[in-house]
Amino acid sequence: MQMKSYVLRTGRVSPRQQNALDHGLEEFELKNTGQPWDLAQIFGRSAETIVEIGFGMGASLISMALERPDRNFLGIEVHRAGLGALVADLHSNSMTNVRIAPLDAVEVFDTCLTDSSITGVQIFFPDPWPKKRHHKRRLVQSAFINRLVQKIRPGGFLHCATDWQAYAEHMLAVLSAEPCLINQSTSNDYVVRPNLRPLTKFEHRGLLLGHGVWDLLFMRSNYG
Repeated sequence: MQMKSYVLRTGRVSPRQQNALDHGLEEFELKNTGQPWDLAQIFGRSAETIVEIGFGMGASLISMALERPDRNFLGIEVHRAGLGALVADLHSNSMTNVRIAPLDAVEVFDTCLTDSSITGVQIFFPDPWPKKRHHKRRLVQSAFINRLVQKIRPGGFLHCATDWQAYAEHMLAVLSAEPCLINQSTSNDYVVRPNLRPLTKFEHRGLLLGHGVWDLLFMRSNYG
């Protein structure tokens, strides 16, 4: 059975988001044509490309892309409200360094990206699926990470973050077991939030309430 990276849920789409979907998504949308994407042609330049899997409402992706106009950003998301919100914000900020893949992340990494073609992958606050019977639905699993790592160039990075300690421990075990990844933590576990990852309002609220957040930063080795 084909693994999927998400479970599609319904949700309210605001008029602003729907308008962006109807009139603006096509400008930024990447489709699976069955052939690998030529990122230099898509973005109109050769630049480091960062992929964010599951960008939610797009706030962190917008912030990072504004902060680093020298980089290309590719966001993967399937939920309509988030797609509409990001497209609306891209238009509001007249941004050109972001593209959107409204596709399954497994499909993107299997078909659309060539090996060693991207600089980094970000997975911020994925669904933790806390119940044991649902653990198989978690995005960070050995098979998917192995696929993903092949697309990151040597010296590139994989950055994950979660506010569920049990999922953080699961992520650490999975990433540490991948032979092509090297943990960037000096204690071989978690890192302090890198400046590149914006602090979301939900995360800030959680921190004020004493909730923990765990960041994992791994580098793709020059071997394997």
